[in-house]
Parts: sequence; structure tokens; C-alpha cells
Amino acid sequence: MLQTFDERNKDLLVNINGELVHRDQARISPFDSAVQGGDAVWEGLRLYDGRVFKLDEHLERLRESALALAFTDIPPRDKIVHELKRTFEANGMRDGAHVRLTLSRGVKITSGMDPRLNQSGPTLIVLAEFKTPVYSKRGLTLASSSIRRFGPAEMDPRIHHANLIQSILAKIEANAAGADDALMLDARGFVAETNATHLFLVKKGALATSRLVACPAGVTRATVLELCATHGIPSDVRDLPLTEFYAADEVFCTGTMGELAAVTTIDGRPIGGGEPGPMTARLSELYLARTASEGERVVE
Repeated sequence: MLQTFDERNKDLLVNINGELVHRDQARISPFDSAVQGGDAVWEGLRLYDGRVFKLDEHLERLRESALALAFTDIPPRDKIVHELKRTFEANGMRDGAHVRLTLSRGVKITSGMDPRLNQSGPTLIVLAEFKTPVYSKRGLTLASSSIRRFGPAEMDPRIHHANLIQSILAKIEANAAGADDALMLDARGFVAETNATHLFLVKKGALATSRLVACPAGVTRATVLELCATHGIPSDVRDLPLTEFYAADEVFCTGTMGELAAVTTIDGRPIGGGEPGPMTARLSELYLARTASEGERVVE
């Protein structure tokens, strides 16, 4: 699974601290904390027919992550929403767009780790692209990774930070194994998530997903659990060994960039019938119905 270039993004305007610049001229200082140490937080947002789905939840997670990292200056919600609107309008976007929203601690007066060197406020980057959901609906293959997800004893997984080396190393292993993505365990050996998404399994009509021990509190994950509660679908949140995924009737992953996508093979083993299953299809339809009717209007 390799994303391809969308020609509609050839002349994108990127928003950096309120300045809209062509993608080829967009620049971040080498003194910026995101460059110096991955000292930034981020969110992925998706635009549906002029509305951003679950915007409040995403912006609250961004704020809480920034507070956890002791950012002293966090742009107010209205400021971030204003810059989102400006970016969408400047790029002529109304639907089928994905945003990488990044907030770094900002530019340092000199190279170094100490946050006291950051004296000019944060850097806010709004990178919006025309991008349909990136995962194939025909089914994904996963390969177990040797890279373990940190638990709260090492790094609180609820901090949605921009240091993604764990995920990148796991993705390298998945690429080498010929899989679409990596399946990552926590330090205890239970399934955490993939290198990019949360995981659900389906067994005898009931869903299960991992506890938030070594993975972030996903917005799409929470939406799926909401859908289960609303539509009477049994669901459970608990520690899940890899063997339960091997024996599942269905497995699917969730995330803003890819929505819901079936997993049909794990470590070379077919899941269920080796094809996307009916529960994945049902929940995908319910999810799309939510995105078609909910969200904050940002483009008229």
C-alpha cells in the first residue's frame, strides 16, 4: 500500500503561521522544535462536503497533548479554525480533503533541547491535501513487528506527539515483509495497534478492541464504539493477544486518513474467509452516514 501523488495537489498552498505559501516555497526554520527534536503535536482531520468531522474532539486532543508537553502558548480554538477555513478556501477545497495539522513549540533562539530556548511562540502548520481514504477496501495485509509500542511507563501514549520513529521503524519492517502495514504489540505482548491505525476484531457478531495502554485515544476508534452502542452491536475493550486476531471472523482498522478498512491477512494467515466481512461493511456504511450528516461547517 503506497500512496500516489494527486495532481490536484501540484500547486497546494500551505499555511504556516497564517502565511499561505506554495508548497514548493514552504519553509520551516532549522531552529524550529519540530526539526530539532520532533517536539510537536499533530492531528489528522478530514473534510466532508464543507464540514470537518469530529473537529472538537481533534482540537481537544491537540490541546491536551500540547499541555502534556508543557507548551506555554497554545493558539485558541477560534484561531485554528480560522486558519483551517482560510486554507480550504485558498485551495478551493470542499470535499475529499485531508489535513495534517501540526503545532510545534516554535523556533529556538539557538540549537538545543531546553524549552526555555523557545521564546517566539509556537509554529502552526495547516497542510491540507486532496486525499481520498488511503486504504484499499479490498483488504489489507499486516505483518507483526518486532518494534513494541510504548506504554505509560515509558511515554504516555495519549500524547499525540510528532516523534514517529517507532511507527516508521515498524513500517520499514512491514515493507520488507511485503505487507501493507505493521501490527504492533505492547511491552506485555498484547496487540496495541498498527503503525498508523487502531485495530478491531469481530468474533460471533461482537467487536473487541485494545485498551488504551499503548496506543492513543483514537477519534475514529471512539466513533466506532459509539456506533456499536447506538446500533446494539456488542463491543468490548480489553487486552487482546495476537492469537485472538488470528482466530477472528473479521479484523478491520480505523483512522481519520483511511476511515474503516478490512484486514484480510495477518502474518500470512487469512482472517475469516480472507475477504472483507459483513460487519466491517455495515460499520463502514454507518460511519459514512455520520460523516455525511455531522461535522463543523468550515466551507460554505
